[in-house]
Amino acid sequence: METKEFKAESKRLLDMMINSIYTHREIFLRELISNASDAIDKIYYKALSDESLTFDKDQYYIKIEADKANRTLKIIDTGIGMTKEELENHLGTIAKSGSHAFKSENELKDGYDIIGQFGVGFYSAFMVADVVTVISKALGSEQAYKWESSGADGYTISPCEKESVGTEIILKLKENTEDENYDEYLEEYRLKSIIKKYSDFIRYPIKMDLTKSRKKPESEDEYEEYQEEETINSMVPIWRKNKSELTDEDYNNFYAEKHYGFDKPLKSIHISVDGAVRYNAILYIPEKIPFDYYSPEYEKGLELYSSGVLIMNKCADLLPDYFSFVKGMVDSEDLSLNISREMLQHDRQLKLIAKNISKKIKSELISLLKNDREKYDEFYKGFGRQLKFGVYSDYGSHKEELKDLLMFYSSKEKKLITLDEYVSRMPEGQKYIYYATGDTNERIEKLPQTELVADKGYEILYFTDDIDEFAIKMLMSYKEKEFRNVASGDIGIEADEKEKVTAEEEEENKELFEFMKNLLSGKVKDVRISKRLKSHPVCLTADGDVSIEMEKVLNMMPNNQNVKADKVLEINVHHDVFTSLKAAFENDKDKLALYTHLLYNQALLIEGLPIEDPVEFTNDICKIMM
Repeated sequence: METKEFKAESKRLLDMMINSIYTHREIFLRELISNASDAIDKIYYKALSDESLTFDKDQYYIKIEADKANRTLKIIDTGIGMTKEELENHLGTIAKSGSHAFKSENELKDGYDIIGQFGVGFYSAFMVADVVTVISKALGSEQAYKWESSGADGYTISPCEKESVGTEIILKLKENTEDENYDEYLEEYRLKSIIKKYSDFIRYPIKMDLTKSRKKPESEDEYEEYQEEETINSMVPIWRKNKSELTDEDYNNFYAEKHYGFDKPLKSIHISVDGAVRYNAILYIPEKIPFDYYSPEYEKGLELYSSGVLIMNKCADLLPDYFSFVKGMVDSEDLSLNISREMLQHDRQLKLIAKNISKKIKSELISLLKNDREKYDEFYKGFGRQLKFGVYSDYGSHKEELKDLLMFYSSKEKKLITLDEYVSRMPEGQKYIYYATGDTNERIEKLPQTELVADKGYEILYFTDDIDEFAIKMLMSYKEKEFRNVASGDIGIEADEKEKVTAEEEEENKELFEFMKNLLSGKVKDVRISKRLKSHPVCLTADGDVSIEMEKVLNMMPNNQNVKADKVLEINVHHDVFTSLKAAFENDKDKLALYTHLLYNQALLIEGLPIEDPVEFTNDICKIMM
């Protein structure tokens, strides 16, 4: 037996391995299974160039054995094995990767790839084990060797007996502490869940010998179940199959198996790219919105695999926020990973994948919009709000990408329509895309401000989401047509001749409106004759960039800065109410004050704004009645 010490730098790295590099202890099993898979792959590559070797995939497997009585966990493979020199070089020098060296020396073909590259994964075993024993017999060698270590003190290498080629790793688990339960890595259910989570798509069967992890049988009838051996992993991932082989049921089953949602996917997207960065992806647009989607608790991201091994459960960088509803996974052989394989070393490849994925999602949504409108409407009712947030966020940098996906309720169609559909049927002479804001479509339909626009036969888009107007302000225009709020100061429509307000009328009533303006000082910017009202006596409009609806939304936010719109009280001079205002101005200023405050509060109610003094308002009504 030879006893050797790790080099000083290896001791430090081993200490880091145990205490710092990996986030979760369960990762050790992923790393050891990946190494086992690499060992089998190496035989495959040898067989490509060595005619004396045959590679029958059915002969190769990885086996996990848990022995509760002795508190040991074994990881066994039928791979290429290691010589004494390889044990010393690859396990005695931390961070020297046998897989990396093998990849450098051999041309990899047929879609296979060696997973390991850093040579540190093996040492993750010391996170859960006091003693790690490796028994290995190399291909073409008559002698097997045992490598054993208790950690940073060093290791021993000695000859041993082993019948078959391959490697057996034996972990003597640490004793439980108050903070850590190492016994969990002997439990059948726990081992299965770790294998399914990280190594489900390793290309060789991962078998589990359940004999020693189960209670010994009390009768012969129970003996067969006691000796059970089970293959845990799926092996062939769905994303590596040809699309022509797969059905909607296959995609739906994968969605359910991966627990992407409790619903069925509205649409599945299968991507296979063999370009500057190779990757496969299966993405889903959910049918229903998750209960926590618009809450801080919701986490976006796709599962990220490297050569079939799960690296990150939710890689947020793969999805832009406006497509955060998309579920699924990405698998790439080309990612540059850090030493623990839990994080990306640099993100050039990831950014390229993310960019391509975003383009693909958009094209699929456009296709859904054009070819299956019913499904797109269903999708939009759940996630349209997020698309509008995407238009508004990041100073509108994504608006060009998203504008064709937006839909709003139409005053004419009585359903959701796209901006393109609106513009395509604008009558000649219409300058703007008109919209109105409110809590519901029913309330918007009754707004006095819509009268003139609707009377002209122009379509109006109804904005009922708090984000709608902010998104449109960021978009500014669509196909060179500006957006215009029906409640803005200038709606760009001339009234009919008989309803036009002449300069003489404005001059004649100037003192009346000035008096009303002074009565409402601090509440409105101006009181003026309305050029938009037809049957209603009064309404509120806004001058400037902040609309009344935007004021409501901004003042509901936690950091309320008391933003105010420049409100204007508009009076319909063709309504009978105006006759009463003129009479009161000439004969009874107190009555005019009463009328003014009533009209102002009436306009507030129409807009869904709170009345500043409800008691005063009710008293004013009583005065009118008396």
